[in-house]
Amino acid sequence: MGADREGGVRRRPGRAVAYAACGVVLLAGCASMPDSGDLRDVESTPRQDTGVRVFAMPPADDAQPGEIMQGFLEALTSDDPQYDTARKYLTADAARVWQPEQSATVLANGPSIVTDDHQPAGREPTDSLTFVLTGNKVATVDGQQAYAPADGSYRNKVHLTKDAKSGQWRIDSLPQGVVMAKSDFQRNYTSVNKYYFASTTTVRATGQPIAVADPVFVRGKVDPMTQVVRSLLSGPTSWLGPVVRSSFPTGTALQKDVPGLTPDDQNRLTVPLNSKAARVGAAKCTEMATQLLFTLRNLTPTLESVELQGPGGHRLCDLTEERAESAAWHASAQRPEYLYFLDGKHRLVRLPTGSAGTSAVPVPGPLGEGQRELQSVAVSRDEHTVAGVGADGRGLYVTSLATGGSPGDAVVTSHGATATDRLTTPSWDARGDLWVADRDPRHPKLYVLDQGFGKPVEVTIPDLAGRIQDVRVAADGVRVALVVEKDDKQSLLLGRIERGDRSGARPAVVELRSSAPDLEQVTAMSWAGDSRLVVVGLEQGGVHQMRYVQVDGSTLDGPAPAALSGVKAIAASEDERVPLVAYSEDGIVRLPSGAQWQKVDKDGTAPVYPG
Repeated sequence: MGADREGGVRRRPGRAVAYAACGVVLLAGCASMPDSGDLRDVESTPRQDTGVRVFAMPPADDAQPGEIMQGFLEALTSDDPQYDTARKYLTADAARVWQPEQSATVLANGPSIVTDDHQPAGREPTDSLTFVLTGNKVATVDGQQAYAPADGSYRNKVHLTKDAKSGQWRIDSLPQGVVMAKSDFQRNYTSVNKYYFASTTTVRATGQPIAVADPVFVRGKVDPMTQVVRSLLSGPTSWLGPVVRSSFPTGTALQKDVPGLTPDDQNRLTVPLNSKAARVGAAKCTEMATQLLFTLRNLTPTLESVELQGPGGHRLCDLTEERAESAAWHASAQRPEYLYFLDGKHRLVRLPTGSAGTSAVPVPGPLGEGQRELQSVAVSRDEHTVAGVGADGRGLYVTSLATGGSPGDAVVTSHGATATDRLTTPSWDARGDLWVADRDPRHPKLYVLDQGFGKPVEVTIPDLAGRIQDVRVAADGVRVALVVEKDDKQSLLLGRIERGDRSGARPAVVELRSSAPDLEQVTAMSWAGDSRLVVVGLEQGGVHQMRYVQVDGSTLDGPAPAALSGVKAIAASEDERVPLVAYSEDGIVRLPSGAQWQKVDKDGTAPVYPG
């Protein structure tokens, strides 16, 4: 997907065509179907050329009710910007009140159509007929363009009437939004990260605001750049909103006469804004332009700069890619200097990330000198500090990555009966805080330590049903990925971090949601992008596999990592240039881009990148 590297822009099957010319495909809504009786599916569609835009055919004269239904559902999957053709299947009143942008319901297969059971069977329609659309839900996209996995049955009624004067059948009552098959959704929609700033966290060392990705789905061939800008200006999605801020003043929007946004031949984009943004200062305008550039570059990577304009063409500010990277911090732009892991002597060692070699060297400081045997480690984002869990899993130790010193006393101690019931691998955010979970079944807890050295503070998780087995905080410090075990199943959940910094309340992780709903056993995971994770897991009735997942639970289009057996731990970086690394039955192995897995250290364990 466009949101993160391997995903790319979604390009999936298009509809069967009746006529094609000059890159335009017309959909013919003319399939024959009964007005009563069996269920019929609106078939999912064969793959089309990625550059083809698909448009629907309007209703034919004297089209029968079944043809009206079929043609309307086909029109919902076209690239018609305002759904004008779909509205031609509706009465004038229905067309005025129908809001297709309100939601999208994604079904496993095309919606099935059957006449309403309450209508007398075997009778020809006179001037009124009700159809029922049914199917199995996969997901929904709401009015904010936010994706959410869904399951269960879909059932909605559509009523048709025959106009007394023209004799034409039209739809006069229908549900709001659109409905389509999963294959059509993947062809029509593209996932893009919008960017906002963490509202209560900054990079401790520099004070930079931290960019946070907010993935949304837009129609991929209907001026996606303008769609994404409008979505960015309208504000963050409801789930992320409580922990992020936008630098755009409330009410900021594109000027009304803007037909669409297109970069010029210098890869520069001009964005005309309304009067709400006319009085912003230079620093605020730079943040606004940074949000735009981060957002649009993950949709259009060739974009080099943006210019914001007020009414009358008044220039507010402009920003290049280089300046944006210094104006705000975001994880995917941070290249880690080293890969870290434990060698056969349980010492912390490291390899330069850009090196093809396999000769790791001990890190400076007590954990590289073997003063304490370790089970797992986490290195701070600035690569100045390391946190390690002792070999027995009982104690968490924090020390500097500098020569001299000692690991000191444990900052967190678990009293779990076995190593698997004690501390998880720790995790750092860009603010410099350290996160770790205690898996003790009698007293399970999630802790955060300010700057890694502060007093452990227990984090409340009101929605938690089960016990945390693994924790990875996002670099932005406002999202956290958890592997939670319940009833012998291990699920990957994403939570929003609300710190309570101003109120004095304890930090909390709230509104947990599934990021891999089809996996029933998640055995390893790591952040692998601003809104993407790499997971090792097991589908129901399937085999263990490694793949990328989006934080919103949507399906990524693109290749999974090459198969690897016996994976016990996985390490990825948000930076796409850095190879994937795993701990498997062959020891430490890495996956350079375009290559196969390569052995690094047969005795190594617990690989990590900073974070």
